[in-house]
Amino acid sequence: MNRRLLLAAGLAAPFARANAQPAWSPNRPIRFIVPFVAGGSTDVAARIIADRMGETLGQPVIVENRGGSGGNIGGDIVAKAPPDGHTILMGVTGLLSTNKHIYRQMAFDPDRDLAPVSMAYTADMAIVVTNRLGTRTLAEFVTLAKANPGKFSFGSSGHGASTHTAAELFRQQAGLDMVHVPYRGSGAAVNDLVAGNIEMMLMQIAGAAGSITSGQITALAATGPRRHPLIPTVPSIAEAGYPQAEATSWGCVMVPAGTPAPVVLRLSQAVQEAIAHRPVAQRLEGAGVDGASSTPEQLAAFIRSESEKWGRVVRQAGIRVE
Repeated sequence: MNRRLLLAAGLAAPFARANAQPAWSPNRPIRFIVPFVAGGSTDVAARIIADRMGETLGQPVIVENRGGSGGNIGGDIVAKAPPDGHTILMGVTGLLSTNKHIYRQMAFDPDRDLAPVSMAYTADMAIVVTNRLGTRTLAEFVTLAKANPGKFSFGSSGHGASTHTAAELFRQQAGLDMVHVPYRGSGAAVNDLVAGNIEMMLMQIAGAAGSITSGQITALAATGPRRHPLIPTVPSIAEAGYPQAEATSWGCVMVPAGTPAPVVLRLSQAVQEAIAHRPVAQRLEGAGVDGASSTPEQLAAFIRSESEKWGRVVRQAGIRVE
């Protein structure tokens, strides 16, 4: 699926319906819950989008970081908030399409208790390996890993994180027997990758580009639908021979279920206007993510598709969090 083309195609739809819907405007500041700590790409993207949304809506959009439990804590806050448009969520891949397959118990149901507003961004990842292996292509790495079943390990930014599930997808497609090593964030994982303590991991390209271009680690493939401009000499995952291992992390805006349709529509328009605003697009690109927007209906269909995809990966890998 070419997410960028699909999502861009729907930009005109909600604006076209706006005249047929009652107007809504927020009457106080909007809380924008980011379900992770400050400083990561999700947080940065939310703050960039929030600034422009506040200008459009006439009320401040205030980012509030509520991290923990793979995003579930922040998601629960929004799921239980009044459905009046004054509390919104930056939903992400794991929270909306993976966690329900991983966690035995969740305090809320993301499908039932949250409603889609608009896509916000996508972020491609890359398969990176330690230089100690001496492999320069994905084919070389697969051959080496298959010759050492159970001896190679791959790191991730956390058990069940998108970097974990995306690596599992590649491992399954390539038929590799590798050991997962979860870390609390990507920083420690990268340090161990550089040192050769783990052999492979998947990283968002924005965070990996510096280590790749400086020669600390080797990138073997970009997992998005095309080559990435930050690492243009690195082939896409399809070019490297594994088109079914394509994986892109993403973020979107959600509201509590039961939020009135005119409110959802107005918020969706505000997000779309922000993404279409060139200074916002440039700031997002500078943060290492690609702006992407959608209608609520398109986002709902996209989340269903992603949930089916990652549910299969999780079940095959046996990933569970008690």
